Parts: sequence; structure tokens; C-alpha cells
Amino acid sequence: MLELRPDCERCGRDLPPEADARICTFECTFCAGCADGPLAGTCPNCGGNFERRPIRPAHLLEKYPASTERKGPA
Repeated sequence: MLELRPDCERCGRDLPPEADARICTFECTFCAGCADGPLAGTCPNCGGNFERRPIRPAHLLEKYPASTERKGPA
């Protein structure tokens, strides 16, 4: 199950579960602005491509909550 990480690893922007975020195959997570802009569609951690992060339906977030562990800059 996807972690649904709470922030962009590059800029630290908050990414709630319904946000337009991008992930790579290792779930590195970035906001659309960073992924489509400065990162040019390539993950700086693994070199893979990005895909749009799926939205977890609100009724499932209580049972399967998003991660709270931040990965971005402090």
C-alpha cells in the first residue's frame, strides 16, 4: 500500500492525500511543480520517471491513513 507521504522531498510543500503529487517506483514524492519543473520528470534519487500519485478515497483514509513522516527539507 502506498505511504502517501505528506510533503515534497525537494521543496517541503505540504501534500495532503488529495494533492496533485508525483511519485517514482520507490515512492519518492514530489509536488507537481518540482517534478514537472526543475526535476524535468526524472527522480533525483533513483533516476526513474514520475507518475501521478493516486488519490486514496476519503472513506478509506481513516482505516488506511497517510504517512506523517516528512522527507523534505526542514
